[in-house]
Amino acid sequence: MEINTLGRILALKMSEELGQQVIVDLRPGAGGNIGAMYVAKQAKPDGYTFLFAASSLASNVSLMKQSVDPRKELAPMGGVAAIPNLMVTAADGPYKNMNDVFAKAKTNSDPIVFGSSGYGTGSHLTGELVKIAAGVNMTHVPYRGSGAVYQDLISGRVSVLFDVMGSALGMVQGGKVIPLGITSLKRAPSLPNVPTLAEQGLANFEMVTWFGMYVPPGTPADIVQKLNLALKKSLEAPDIRKRLADLGAEPIPIGASEFGQYVVNDIVRWEGLVKAGKIAPHNP
Repeated sequence: MEINTLGRILALKMSEELGQQVIVDLRPGAGGNIGAMYVAKQAKPDGYTFLFAASSLASNVSLMKQSVDPRKELAPMGGVAAIPNLMVTAADGPYKNMNDVFAKAKTNSDPIVFGSSGYGTGSHLTGELVKIAAGVNMTHVPYRGSGAVYQDLISGRVSVLFDVMGSALGMVQGGKVIPLGITSLKRAPSLPNVPTLAEQGLANFEMVTWFGMYVPPGTPADIVQKLNLALKKSLEAPDIRKRLADLGAEPIPIGASEFGQYVVNDIVRWEGLVKAGKIAPHNP
């Protein structure tokens, strides 16, 4: 259940709650900045346009040259969930667990290549945090979406991918890739035999991709409240709750103001990593 799939499912549920069709308008690119810029700078604050955002909205503030700062240019509507990533590799490849990858990375022979769905995305940032935690070097190769990575992953041109569990799970079930670990602090119910990265030696390692919704600045409070209520009721639907649980999803604040503060805290975290020189900003 990647952001597109999750967005479409929530759109259907919110349509039922609002009694009005909610249409998903995909505006990919620049780590999510294209869609964010449209909602922040062009959409009317009338409740008819809102942004379904992911964690890159927070990290982009300090990582990307042109980004939307949700603290100033957007208004929080509500949080959805945080979903872990899976570390996956080719099923017929040489790696059978996380430490096989790290051992190879330390040999200084052929580089370990990790693909991502683009600079600043959760799959990229997870790889960067893993490099820091494990003290190993891996070469990052960005693609246009995680789907584009899998062909090279399966063929062996890419060593590993840290993909949000929603999209990785289908590939694992297809048998072409295997999971080496999960980036949450506990195992996922749908993959109980897949250990966490923390269990395998990266103490307390956790990286999740959060999802939430924003509206254009200046949207009236009563409209935000109405949309937030529709979101809450949608998340309470049994089928949505089960699908999120199967993905190891963790709850995040649903209320607008609480969700806004949650994102602010995440922005501060990434700013700290950039200032400490742990992760370099992207200056194409």
